[in-house]
Amino acid sequence: MPDPRLVEKMAAGYTAAWNSKSPEAVASFYAPEGEIVINRGEPWRGRPRVEQMAAGFFADVPDLTLTCDEIRCAGSHVVYLWTFTGHDAKTGNPLSIHGWEEWDLNDDLKVVSSRGWFDAEDYVQQVSGKS
Repeated sequence: MPDPRLVEKMAAGYTAAWNSKSPEAVASFYAPEGEIVINRGEPWRGRPRVEQMAAGFFADVPDLTLTCDEIRCAGSHVVYLWTFTGHDAKTGNPLSIHGWEEWDLNDDLKVVSSRGWFDAEDYVQQVSGKS
């Protein structure tokens, strides 16, 4: 069972990786075979695919800033609650999106599996400026 203080440190590093705007840095927090599924979509499996996922977010929101709102641990299962802010690349509209990731961590504190969630309808409304 991971030490919650080490998980908090890992989560702080993960937040910093997103704020560095480096897809490689984000992917480095995943196990080589790790995956993320966002809103029940198709899995992004393996570090190269996780890099592609992160690069897509950076393309859509070039000034993305991520904040870790809370961490909850239950053994090797972690909930990482977050908020990201920034501006949509196409419309320039401001965004403030809340969500979370549910992680299963390995013994090296790398993400083996992540299930990410956010309100996609709210995101579309903010992008269009109708929120």
